[in-house]
Amino acid sequence: MLSQKMLALGKKSSAIREIFEYSKKRKAEIGEDKVFDFSLGNPSIPAPKCVEDAIKDLLTTCDSIDLHGYTSAQGDMETRRTIANNIGERFGFAADANLIYMTCGAAASLTITLKAIIEEGDEVILLAPYFPEYKVFAENAGAKVKVVACTGEQFSLDLEALGKAVNKNTRAIIVNSPNNPTGAVLSEDDIKGLAELLNKKQAETGRAVTILADEPYRELAYDGVFVPYIPNYYDNTIVCYSYSKSLSIPGERIGYISVSPRAENAADTFAAVCGAGRSMGYVCAPRLLQRVAKECDGAAPDLTAYDKNRKLLYNSLTEMGYSAVYPDGAFYLFVKALEPNAAEFCERAKKYELLLVPSDSFGVEGYVRIAYCVSYEQIERSLPAFKKLIDEYKEN
Repeated sequence: MLSQKMLALGKKSSAIREIFEYSKKRKAEIGEDKVFDFSLGNPSIPAPKCVEDAIKDLLTTCDSIDLHGYTSAQGDMETRRTIANNIGERFGFAADANLIYMTCGAAASLTITLKAIIEEGDEVILLAPYFPEYKVFAENAGAKVKVVACTGEQFSLDLEALGKAVNKNTRAIIVNSPNNPTGAVLSEDDIKGLAELLNKKQAETGRAVTILADEPYRELAYDGVFVPYIPNYYDNTIVCYSYSKSLSIPGERIGYISVSPRAENAADTFAAVCGAGRSMGYVCAPRLLQRVAKECDGAAPDLTAYDKNRKLLYNSLTEMGYSAVYPDGAFYLFVKALEPNAAEFCERAKKYELLLVPSDSFGVEGYVRIAYCVSYEQIERSLPAFKKLIDEYKEN
């Protein structure tokens, strides 16, 4: 017999991946330049030069056996020390290399951490809109998922709703800022308010609530927008990080888990992370990429192209009459669909070869996500299609 739960997940991929696969088929049929695929958050800018330099240097100067051999299960200590030191320098937070676990990207970081901290009956809060795989990861760890909607035009935290949602069974809340899919960045006031709320709830219930800070877009913030480093504000925080977006290396799958030294039972929490990684076979992340991470941690991506795309797309669509969240970070535009049913709106958009992701799987209705990490030329070519789409709705 097969696991029916796993069979169902395998037979139906995420909405994002389904659209991406449709895009490949459609491009083969009518030509790549005629299809406007905005589905996948696949970086379109080159990796910083330090990545290429580090790989070339490592391949030409290091002993091959050592370079491609195993590290400790939790990762290379030199890499972990570098990450901890850089966190201290960049954010003024005393991270501990002994509480850092190297992983194959943020997905592995999240699944390992959830496996480490969840027990039967525990609840995990997701802030809607949220990355769809959070629900899969949390439920696979055995948690019950509770969704709390963000509020306002910029999707800020609804602290009143969160106060009602947190209870004695709440084990974790996943915070993603800059956010996928909205591009919104939670303000310092939001983070301070959340920390105050959770500290109060912990005192009432006698049980720690962990913030899982999912941070693949940390470095992708525009116009000098401040992105709070959550461990500075709340002790029971575990950071799940990926270099996929900051270094434009999503296919290389490298990231880390960093348990705050201030967290309750930090050493045991890290031991549970190690145990979860062991039980799931997520040990010894790729050594070459760990070394690259060591050399390039904290490198700033050139956001010029993304910023140019962001402004062109946002300004063009809002001038046409679309309504969208102004994105302070990441590389997504969250646009109000022109009808209540976002899935039907996306189907109609296909008529103009516009491939957009409906918001239903992100936990909210009535929006679409547009990934603008594409070429500037694709956005330019797509604008007449967006105009035809909105004109059709106006005519009807």
